[in-house]
Amino acid sequence: MAWLSQLKPQESPWYAEGLHFGCQACGRCCSGAPGYVWVDEEEIVEISASLRLAAADFRRLYVRRLWRGMSLREKANYDCVLLDGNGRCTAYETRPLQCRTWPFWPSNLASPEAWDEVSRRCPGMGRGPLYALEQIEALRLEMKV
Repeated sequence: MAWLSQLKPQESPWYAEGLHFGCQACGRCCSGAPGYVWVDEEEIVEISASLRLAAADFRRLYVRRLWRGMSLREKANYDCVLLDGNGRCTAYETRPLQCRTWPFWPSNLASPEAWDEVSRRCPGMGRGPLYALEQIEALRLEMKV
């Protein structure tokens, strides 16, 4: 990647040696505090098809319109509306970009301390396959949180 060759050694990010991550399907990244899971029209169509719903029905049941765009609704306890009773995503294979790029969000990669703080809730961080710098950067750039 061209941008990587332009980095000087002192400009390497703290995660230059890569990071381990392996989803444990615990649902913790999709539950807890209130938040937003931004979706676009293409994602709505894909998710609704995977759930065997018409896109209009999916929008009515699972999506809310907000100032910035559309977000998945939350349950009363702030869990994502797509989590089942076991903390599993009912649309995992077609989950939104925001979910697919977890935990490689700019906010989580801001510092080793930020990464460590988030990893206290996410048992998959520090486990699983090693993501190389190029992979991490590609995911980070996709998600602008």
